[in-house]
Amino acid sequence: MAEGDRRLEPRMRAPASGETLLYLTDEQLRQGAEAMFFAYRGFTADPDRILATLSYGRAHHRALHFINGAPGTTVNNLLATLGVTKQSLNRVLRTLIEDGLVESRVGRVDKRERHLFLTEEGKALERELGDAQRARMRAAYKQAGPEAVAGFRRVLEAMMDPDMRRQYQSLREGRG
Repeated sequence: MAEGDRRLEPRMRAPASGETLLYLTDEQLRQGAEAMFFAYRGFTADPDRILATLSYGRAHHRALHFINGAPGTTVNNLLATLGVTKQSLNRVLRTLIEDGLVESRVGRVDKRERHLFLTEEGKALERELGDAQRARMRAAYKQAGPEAVAGFRRVLEAMMDPDMRRQYQSLREGRG
């Protein structure tokens, strides 16, 4: 191991119970946070370039992503998933609907509800954006290996607040 890499390696201690605990210094945690910021920039870079040609932003991408994952979701469900204000989401949805990417249908049971669906054009854009991100993730996962992938997912899930984790798991189960 190179000398420069040693500072990134966590220190391990075995407590009396025999269970191994991970201890990271504040500097190692800061480096991890920085890595996440830069990774997020990389993760969003390709879709951002595509979105910029259409005068859209990341909020548009997130809306397309979650509507695609749960066709017929309500505006209220999307609000809860994205954690944004109603005003902010309405601005994004209005643009996507006017541009023919999202269709809003009145609820059959509750006429006050609006159910959201991607149009064929919306599905094509979401696929293009998703393909760009999946290609980057696939390459990174392949380079890191299966154990790192599983560990990375566990770390991400552990960082979620309990309500957020339940929502994430519910989304995953809905697609299963």
